[in-house]
Amino acid sequence: MLETGDSISFAQGDTSLAPAITNSPDSVKVNNIFIIGNVKTKKSVILRELDFTTDYYYDWNTLLEILTADQKKIYNLRLFTSVEITPLITGNNEVEILLTVKERWYILPQIIFELADRNFSEWWTNQNHSFSRVNYGLRLSHSNVGGRNEKLKFAGQLGFTKALDLQYSKPYIDKKQKHGLGVQLSYKENKTVAIKSLYNKQVFYTDENEDIIKKSFVAALRYTYRRSYYNYHFLSLGYSSTWVADEILTENPEYFQHGGNNLRYAFATYTFRHDRRDNVSYATDGELLQFSLTKYGIIFTDELDEVEVNITANKYIKISDKFHFNTGLTANWFLSESQPYPLVRGIGYSPNFIRGYELNVVEGQQLYVHKNSFRWKFVDWEIDISNMMKLEQFSTIPIRLYLSANFDHGYVKDRNNIPENSRLANKYLMGYGTGIDLIGFYDMVFRFEYSMNNSKEGNLFFNFSAPF
Repeated sequence: MLETGDSISFAQGDTSLAPAITNSPDSVKVNNIFIIGNVKTKKSVILRELDFTTDYYYDWNTLLEILTADQKKIYNLRLFTSVEITPLITGNNEVEILLTVKERWYILPQIIFELADRNFSEWWTNQNHSFSRVNYGLRLSHSNVGGRNEKLKFAGQLGFTKALDLQYSKPYIDKKQKHGLGVQLSYKENKTVAIKSLYNKQVFYTDENEDIIKKSFVAALRYTYRRSYYNYHFLSLGYSSTWVADEILTENPEYFQHGGNNLRYAFATYTFRHDRRDNVSYATDGELLQFSLTKYGIIFTDELDEVEVNITANKYIKISDKFHFNTGLTANWFLSESQPYPLVRGIGYSPNFIRGYELNVVEGQQLYVHKNSFRWKFVDWEIDISNMMKLEQFSTIPIRLYLSANFDHGYVKDRNNIPENSRLANKYLMGYGTGIDLIGFYDMVFRFEYSMNNSKEGNLFFNFSAPF
């Protein structure tokens, strides 16, 4: 018989299936589902993720597989620090399901202190770690408004980029919990602007009087359709308006390509995402497939008429509890020969990079990046600080350390063949090295890597997110 302690648990990204049960039944009927620990979260939000129902017979091993998958889905709501599912055999081939969660702290005021540059290495090396290139301010977020998994975020920012940002999303607006809506309003001002790239480095311009030389405003509405557990459809409609000072057009007459100071356009983006990752912050098992198509210039097509296609395909292979291998391919295409500079993409701009080339940008109209990491988890601790911290949401500090061996390669096609950027554009690029990944509280990620590239340049790099 399965006792209370035999459970499927999930905390801070790790999962462990209960030991095999002797004399386990061939099939069982689920009688009831009991949820405990959801003080603020509505029961319906959790039940939405369950792929089983009551009053139905399941093969025992099939039920265990379903519970393992459901527990990962619930954790990936990012509402709980731990999720535990316990099937309790009550006799006569019947079970009760006990689902225990530990809620996160949902209202988080955060001090903004962020680098304005593409990554830490760009700021430290190319920009001489200048604190004038730091953004600071306050961000307020509520990640579970009304206990319905609704997200509300507001940010006020000063520093290198002055910005106001408001976001709200409601994942479900119908009783069947398949349709959702979101809205975003964003305004930014800059006194220093990247105007082009030369020799595969960004070139910035600052007005000698330190006046504001760029203003941008974006408003967008997003519709979400989640037909099945792992497949999502998104449709975004928005409007963007960007103004720049005359000096920028003097430095780069093709900044907007049409010769004016304003770039205005409506846009529409369709995105399909298939997501079966075990942990969206730092995956070790599962897969992610995403396709997006964006049309820039639904109206104001005289200022911009462009189409962008993006494909991401990542596979996360769990070899054992300590070893896993991740591989991911990204491809991005613009259909036109050239784009206004604010739309320019390439290797070096998040999330597309090749390790070893963090100090460079390789701009063009087509890019292909293939990333690979083999990782070994050599530390897995959970430090109990409940004697010092009485709040349950902060009573334990998880620490996981991975040693990684990495290999990335890719290519950027620049149809314009800019001579100053020819060293890396239209060339096969490769980078490899090793690193240590630290995953801490609330799945925060810190990566320390040493990488070499096929230009025989090596350096130590520091990043704040998973590579893919």
